[in-house]
Amino acid sequence: MSVVAVEIHRIAMPLVRPFETPLGRRNVRDLILIHVITGDAEGWGECIALTDPVYSSEFVAGAETVLRDYLVPALLDEPDTPAAEFASLVSSVVGHRMAKAALETALLDAELRAAGVSFATHFGAVRTEVECGVTVGVGTSISALVDEVALYVSEGYRRIALRIRPGWDIEPVRAVRAELGDDALLQVDGGMQYTAADIRQLAELDAFDLVLIEQPFDADDVSSHILLAETVDTAVCLDESITSSAIAVDAIERGALSIANVKAGRVGGYLEAVRVHDVCAELGIPVWCGGMLETGVGRAGNLALAAMENFLLPADIPASNRYFAEDLTEPLVLNDGVLPVPTAPGSGVTVREDLLHDWALGAPLVLHAA
Repeated sequence: MSVVAVEIHRIAMPLVRPFETPLGRRNVRDLILIHVITGDAEGWGECIALTDPVYSSEFVAGAETVLRDYLVPALLDEPDTPAAEFASLVSSVVGHRMAKAALETALLDAELRAAGVSFATHFGAVRTEVECGVTVGVGTSISALVDEVALYVSEGYRRIALRIRPGWDIEPVRAVRAELGDDALLQVDGGMQYTAADIRQLAELDAFDLVLIEQPFDADDVSSHILLAETVDTAVCLDESITSSAIAVDAIERGALSIANVKAGRVGGYLEAVRVHDVCAELGIPVWCGGMLETGVGRAGNLALAAMENFLLPADIPASNRYFAEDLTEPLVLNDGVLPVPTAPGSGVTVREDLLHDWALGAPLVLHAA
């Protein structure tokens, strides 16, 4: 299979509810889609970078530049490169894992569509459906937070994650636990908002029988996560700190976590995400699949990933209607707390090119192989 051309699409996708960032609310999802065209099939990949560099150093405009000037030209210079060798092909480009993941995913999607193999089969999935949870942001009030959580519970979500920060942690968690009862799955995401000086405060969360405390400290601050894990009874989960399978092994061996969050875009693509799953399984560390406000393109791949054996906690893969009135693919509809894993070749979903056109921020950039 040889790549003929690659399209870079920049779109602004309307949201049905604002998405909170440290720089304010966003009413659209600004994102990049990659379309790989080969002589045998076509594939799509989605870049999970946000508009601003507030989750990681990557952001949409930067990813677009790296894709246009470095990653896509490298692939078009070696158009017969299989997805399994793509990471090595672009290894001279330091970092930019989210941009790399988008292009690798589109290449893998084209390969598997040509072969008639689904992502789930290729990854070694063992489930046909995935239990789903939802993450709830910092609320305007505790009562508003409780009402929002109650809505998601009524819709069938099987796990609630609360974003916390200093000054918005113990009391909101107490109120939501009282609303949910003792048996419901409840966890918190510190979003790198805390420091080691807050460990005593975080230890108070032990009272609420949480599934886990996720990434309270900076991505580079593994030592504080080790200290937290030694202090609290609640499981400590790393998210932003895990950027590769090798780093996952190091963090596990140092005692920094007992659960790992896996985001394919954060580690450079689904193939590396599978490796993270595998090393965590070997070391007895359960994993769960995180999300980044993906469209149906990204969520389809996440469902295939989350259907692997060691993904033992509900995934952060909400239904399409959580943020989108219309999705870029056929909608993902929650049924009794689960979403089905696509079974058609590749990602198993079809991009709605009418919406791609309607939401486009200019014409796509089309780059051709020589």
